[in-house]
Amino acid sequence: MSDRGPSIAEHVTAVRARRVRIPDLVSDSLQRISMRNRTLGAFLHVLDEEARARAEALQSRLERGAWPGPLTGVPIAIKDNLCLRGVPTTAASRLLAGYRPPYTATAVARLLDAGAVIVGKTNLDEFAMGSSSEQGAFGPVRNPLDPQRVAGGSSGGSAAAVAAGMALGALGSDTGGSVRQPAAFCGLVGLKPHYGTVSRYGLIAFASSLDIIGPLARSVDDCARLWRVIAGRDRWDATSRDAEDRDPEGGRSLAELRLGVPRDWVGGRIEAPVREAFERFCAHLAARGAELVPVTLPDTEAGLACYHLLADAEAASNLARYDGVRYGSRAPEAGTLAALYRRTRGRGFGGEVRRRILLGTYVLRAGAYDRYYRRALRARDAIRAAFDQVLAGLDAVLTPMTPTRPFRLGTHLRDPLRMYASDRFAVMPNLTGWPALTFPITKPEARLPIGGQLCGGPHSEVRLLRLAAMLQGGGAA
Repeated sequence: MSDRGPSIAEHVTAVRARRVRIPDLVSDSLQRISMRNRTLGAFLHVLDEEARARAEALQSRLERGAWPGPLTGVPIAIKDNLCLRGVPTTAASRLLAGYRPPYTATAVARLLDAGAVIVGKTNLDEFAMGSSSEQGAFGPVRNPLDPQRVAGGSSGGSAAAVAAGMALGALGSDTGGSVRQPAAFCGLVGLKPHYGTVSRYGLIAFASSLDIIGPLARSVDDCARLWRVIAGRDRWDATSRDAEDRDPEGGRSLAELRLGVPRDWVGGRIEAPVREAFERFCAHLAARGAELVPVTLPDTEAGLACYHLLADAEAASNLARYDGVRYGSRAPEAGTLAALYRRTRGRGFGGEVRRRILLGTYVLRAGAYDRYYRRALRARDAIRAAFDQVLAGLDAVLTPMTPTRPFRLGTHLRDPLRMYASDRFAVMPNLTGWPALTFPITKPEARLPIGGQLCGGPHSEVRLLRLAAMLQGGGAA
C-alpha cells in the first residue's frame, strides 16, 4: 500500500475480508486532515463527527451481514460547490457564507448509497471560476508536492486532499478543465465525463452548458470506480442521460492503438519541460508499437476565446440570482433596492467573479449578442465538427494536459490572461461536451508531475479509462 493510504480496491477488499475496521480507516483519514490541512488549505469544512458516526454505522451494518455497496467505508472528499444536506456549502464565496442546503446533490447521494464516507468539503476558486484555487474567499490551496506552488483549479482542494492522502478519492466540477488541470498538477487521474452522464442536480451552477461533475483519484482504476457509481440518468436533471459503453474493442493491445497527436499544440506556447516530457512519453509509446498519427486540431487561442465568451455569459446569467434578496447573504440596508443589490454583490463577490460577470453581461447586451455570443455558439459547433473529423479512425487524441508545470503561488494573480492561458488545452473537451481524461506521464518520483490528456468521442469514458491504464503501463518519461 502507498504511503498515501490504500487504493479504493485495496480498501474495499480489506474491509470486506474484515482485516480492517471502517472506523479505523476513516479515523486515519481524519488524522491526516488534522495534520496537513492547516498548511495545504484543502478543506473548508471537515465532517469529523459526521464521518466517525457514519463509519460506526457502516461497520455495524457490515457485522450484521449487510454489504452497503462498492465504496463501503471509502473516505471521499467533495468540492464545496456540491450540496450536502445540512452542511455548509459556500462555493468559496462570502455570498454563501452560512448557507446550509436542504438537499444533497445526486452525485454525492450516489456515493453515500454506495457506502462511501464523506470526510469533508474542499476548497476551490470562488464559484469554480479560476485555474489555481487561489481566488476563493477563504484562502488558497497549496500543492502537497510543493506547498509553494498551486494545486490547480478550480478543484484544487479536491486534488490536494487526494494527493496528500487525506481522502482516497474526490469529486470536483469541470467547466473548462477544473477537474483535469488540478489532477495533472497533483499527479492524479482526473476524468471529465460526457456532458450529462453525471447529474448536475445539487451542483452550484457556473456555466450550465459546460459544467460536469467528475472524479479525481490516484489511479485509473480508482477513478473508474468512482465514475461508475456517480454516472447515470437522474429525474432531477433534465439534461442527464445514461452512460454508455462505447468501447466495443476493449481487448486491443498497445501495439494496435492509433492515437492522434496535435503537433501544432505541442509546438506552440508550452513550457520546455512539459514539451520534453510529452515527447519522451510519445517516444515510449511508439517504441512499444503504438501508432502516433499527427493531426491538426482547432486553434487553442480561438477555443479559449470561444470558451470564455460562452462561460462568462452563462455565469452572468446564473449568478444574477445572488442579490441578497432571493439568494445570498445580504449587505446592510442601503436605502434603495438598487443600492442594496450593488452593495451585496460588490461585497460578496470576489474580483475574478466580478470580472466574469461584467464580461458576460457585456457579451449578452443588445448590440454585442450577435457579434460575440452567437458567433461563439457557431464556433463551438465548428470545434465539435473538427474534433469529430479528426477522431475518425483513431482511438483517441493524446495531448499535454497543461502548457506549464504547477506554477508558484501568486505569480499569475495579477495577470488574468496568463491565468486563463493555463486552460488552453483543457477547454476543448468542454466545448465538444465529450469525455477527456488526464493521467501522469512522468514517473512518481518526479518532483513536479506532468499530465497527459486523452480526448475521445461521444460516450468514450470506458475507452479512455482503458487506454489510460494501458498507456501508463507503456512507460513514463
